[in-house]
Formats: sequence, C-alpha cells, structure tokens
Amino acid sequence: MDRRYFLKLLAGASALAVSSCAGNAASSRTPRIAEKPAAGGPAEVFAAGVEKDSPEQLIKHAVRDTAEAATDFSWLYPGDVVFIKPVLNSGYPYPSTTSPVAIAAMVELLREKGAARVIVGDMSGVEHVKLSPDGLKGSSRSLMEKSGMAEAVQASGAELHFFEEAGWDAFYEETPTAGDCWNGGLMMPKILKEADHIVLMPRCGRHVLAGSTLGLKAAVGYWRADTRLEYHHNASTFHEKTAEANTVETLLKKQRLVLTAADRILTTFGPDKGYVLQPETGLVIASTSIVAHDMVSLAWLLENRRVIPESEQNGFLDTSTMVAGYANRYVVSMLGGFGKAMFSEPLIKNDVKSIFDDRILNHAYHIFGGVPDVIIKDAGNPIPESLKNRLAEMTAFQG
Repeated sequence: MDRRYFLKLLAGASALAVSSCAGNAASSRTPRIAEKPAAGGPAEVFAAGVEKDSPEQLIKHAVRDTAEAATDFSWLYPGDVVFIKPVLNSGYPYPSTTSPVAIAAMVELLREKGAARVIVGDMSGVEHVKLSPDGLKGSSRSLMEKSGMAEAVQASGAELHFFEEAGWDAFYEETPTAGDCWNGGLMMPKILKEADHIVLMPRCGRHVLAGSTLGLKAAVGYWRADTRLEYHHNASTFHEKTAEANTVETLLKKQRLVLTAADRILTTFGPDKGYVLQPETGLVIASTSIVAHDMVSLAWLLENRRVIPESEQNGFLDTSTMVAGYANRYVVSMLGGFGKAMFSEPLIKNDVKSIFDDRILNHAYHIFGGVPDVIIKDAGNPIPESLKNRLAEMTAFQG
C-alpha cells in the first residue's frame, strides 16, 4: 500500500510531547518535563547564499566554499578513505534526497585534498528496501540511480556502496555512549570500519514522524532492520533515540563535517513527498557540530514553512498526531509484522513552532553538553544580512 494513500484514511488528533527518557522507552508513556538544558560553548555554522535557479557550477562553488570555511581538512591525510553519508530514503529527487550536485562537489573537493577513496553509501527506507536474514527485497542502488545521485557520484570519481548488498552479517553492534532510551546496541554497517573519516550530507526537510529530517535523523540510514524495528516499535522515545544514536563511538570519532545543500526545501509532510519550496536565496549550511548544524537547518526549514502557498498547505497530513501514530505502526508492520505493530508503543508527535520545541534537538542538548552558542558566519557568497539576523534570533538560547 502506498503510504500517502494509507495516511489519507486517517483522522487528526492532538497529544502531549515526551521530552525525555526515564530509564527506557516504555517508562516514557507518562510525559514529563525534561530538565532544562544548560548552555554549551560556541559553535560556528557557515552558510553560503545560492540564488534561485543557479547553475550547477555556482552551487558547487557554494558547497566548496562552505566546506572549506567549516574545516581546514587537517584531519585528511593522503591515502585516507572518506565515507560520505547522504540521505537516500527513497528514489525521489532532491530535496527528498540529498542534492547530487552537492555530493559531486564534495567528492571532487575530498579527492583534491588527498583522499585515496571516497565512498558514498546508504540504505533506503523499509517501504523500498527490506533486508532480512532470509533475503532481500528492493534495491538502494536502483533508487540512487532513479534519484540522480548515482550518476553524479560516479562521474565525480567516488565509489557506490549499499549496505544491504553486503548481506545481513555485514553489520556490527555498537552501543550509544550517552542516554538510556535504547534497549540494545545498534547494528551498523561494517563498511564504516574501512573509512578513516565520515562526511554527513543530509537534506533540509519535513518528516511526518519526526517533524523534520536533518543531520541527526540521517543516522537511521546506517541501521539494519532489527535496529530500525526497535526504533519504531518502542516509539514513545522515537525522537530521543534519534539523538542518542549519534553518540556511537564510530560517529563520534570519525564524523568530521556536516553539510547540507538547502536551496530547495521539502516544507511539508515528508520524508518522500511534500511541497518543495525554492527560495529566492537558498543556503548551503556546514558545521563540524551536528547539533549546531541542525539548529540552523531547522530554523531554515521553519522560516520557509512560513511562506508556503496557502494552496499547498495541508494541516491534516502535515501536523496530525494521529497520522504520525498510524504511519509509525504501518512502518512497524513492514519491519516486524502486524503482531508487532498492534503492540507497538504510541508515537507522540509534537508541533514544532520553534527549534526549541524539537524533541530530537532538546535531547541532543543534554547528551552533547548543552545548547551550543551558535555563531553564523558567511562562506563565499554572503546571505542577506536580514536573513542571517533572523536565523541568529531563531537559534539564540535564552537560558
């Protein structure tokens, strides 16, 4: 069944948001207020402006400028292997998936900096690809080709890698180093052990379950189906588990940069379908801090949601907590069968009006050492001063 058709059958409702874990997922069924997060240290986020309908070369320049402003690449030695993690949840084109132009620019830059191998890989959502001990249905490779990403990757000189093609046993277990929402370890792809460095390249978009899909949410693409089943089945801490998954040792030690091309934004519904908005000045956003990156990226998503044409707004599908709850049970049924879906925990979706309403980020502040003091800086083509001030205001922590 097509998910969009499935969701149209559902009705809307409202619910309280769960803001923290209380030992494990099940204990969060009674919502409680999380301890107020402390302020963290300064974190720079770099942004380059991209004018509407810019040619590919200008977008590539913006990606390079932003990446080189965010890091000096001193971590990259000649002969190193770099893994680029895009978002390939489906075969839909950018911004439902990561920008092919941005990936090509990053591959070219990494090769110039001395990388011997650049590998680009992911595993798509269970609606499209399902790996089990008994076999495989679907293909991330075919979806990457459909999205236009594969051609850009190969033309730029990188390798393709799809986790499911290596089989069920090509994963290793890794436990988050912070938080207590996961019952077990996460099954991560062994290809990450071959990489010296990871560059994360998400997109900026809406997500029917999580509210948004940015850098922290991109971790889901690494996981084997059994980890995804726990994630969706124990759904009362779905958002908190998202944040905690980014504290596994591999990501903490190897992830060097988070960069998003956001000259097109998926502003409604998501993660696959929704209204694509192309602002007059788009952004490329980069930081070495995934939390600071996501604060600015979410602010950019919210800013663009303010100007969605009325004809494209659909509050029922976009904001309904019941839609999110039933959609999550549908995902559980695909991962573990209808029995698992019937007894899965309810997903409680909160309405994100500001970045400080977001449960993923709110939990990330606790486990990553506080709310970063975000400093937005120009990289390459400067963004309008009014926009920079607006994003700074939206990301400012009041304490």
